[in-house]
Amino acid sequence: MSLVAIGINHKTATVDLREKVAFSPDRIHDAMKSLASRTRTGEAVIVSTCNRTELYCNNAEKQDIIEWLEEYHQLNHDDLMPCIYAYEEQVAVKHLMRVASGLDSLVLGEPQILGQVKQAFVKAKEAGTTAATIDRLFQNTFSVAKKVRTDTEIGAAAVSVAFAAVSMAKHIFSTLSTTKVLLIGAGETIELVAKHLKDNGVATMVVANRTIERAQAMCEEFNATAITLQQIPDFLAKADIVISSTASPLPILGKGMVEKALKQRRHQPMLLVDIAVPRDIEAEVGELDDAFLYTVDDLHSIIEQNMASRKEAAEQAELITEDQSHLFMEWIRSLESVDSIREYRSQSLAIKDELIERALNKLSQGGDSEQVIVELANRLTNRLIHAPTQSLTSASRQGDLNTLGLLRSALGLDKN
Repeated sequence: MSLVAIGINHKTATVDLREKVAFSPDRIHDAMKSLASRTRTGEAVIVSTCNRTELYCNNAEKQDIIEWLEEYHQLNHDDLMPCIYAYEEQVAVKHLMRVASGLDSLVLGEPQILGQVKQAFVKAKEAGTTAATIDRLFQNTFSVAKKVRTDTEIGAAAVSVAFAAVSMAKHIFSTLSTTKVLLIGAGETIELVAKHLKDNGVATMVVANRTIERAQAMCEEFNATAITLQQIPDFLAKADIVISSTASPLPILGKGMVEKALKQRRHQPMLLVDIAVPRDIEAEVGELDDAFLYTVDDLHSIIEQNMASRKEAAEQAELITEDQSHLFMEWIRSLESVDSIREYRSQSLAIKDELIERALNKLSQGGDSEQVIVELANRLTNRLIHAPTQSLTSASRQGDLNTLGLLRSALGLDKN
């Protein structure tokens, strides 16, 4: 029985299998209770995202947990096993720390996974499937993930087009809290851009799209204003930042439209980021004074540089997770030693109490006090040295010098 981590992720399994192994939010509570019943201490946490499903259990057998996963999702053993990874003890601890720190993610260093791990832990607390060890493990993991973010540059550099676009805006405008942003398009990329902008406190967002209904659906989430593509000229002059990503075969913003907007702005600078292929913004816009135009190629070069930077930071982060997982296992072993000491002391005291009671009975029946005391001392000595004597004899007969040395040290024989 040990601390175990069982899982599959984007590296080991197809999307099809990951979908079959995933746990829906409405079933996760009961699933964790069921999983916890397979452990001795009732401790279990399930981390389930689009890229991974992982089970963390204390005092469990790897095979039991794998069998539970197969039974719960009614999966074929031969289909699942090639995609499963199973870790124990320190390796399991380090894996969780690496996951929470973004070291095992599809995008190296991405921050969303930490929130997902925290959410999984909260759900386990609500389900009543955590106790001292799992609680300490996850709290330590959150501290390690924070340390990785603080002590390394793993999350500082943009590695997605959407994040790179917003990072560039932050670099040019010292703060985004007073800026007005025009987003052109309403697809996944623009939606992600909007999320990053909202996280950075952008004051005003306007979303322009060919179909206003799609733009309105997105605007509800980000408290933005929806307009059609035809209305862009009316809003362009108010925009400090323009980020565009549509599937249009022809440019949406031309040099003349942007030039007119800049005149209305009295030549206050405007940042334009075109992350569409084919382009949404005419290349000639970059020739205008006060218009700073960046394309998807510019962002990709930034992303490549940043990925290299993240890989360097990841090496530092790996050292942190290695050290911290080692410290956690030292804590686990300290608990084990405390339990062993408590058990050994309790056993010895029970022997003492038993023999004292026997001696007192003999004295009350008129037994010779000197004889009773000698018998008590002999019996107590024999009972206390019985187990160590057997272990010494066994180690000696088997020629196990390491065990023999440990026993002599534990019994204080080498001090003599």
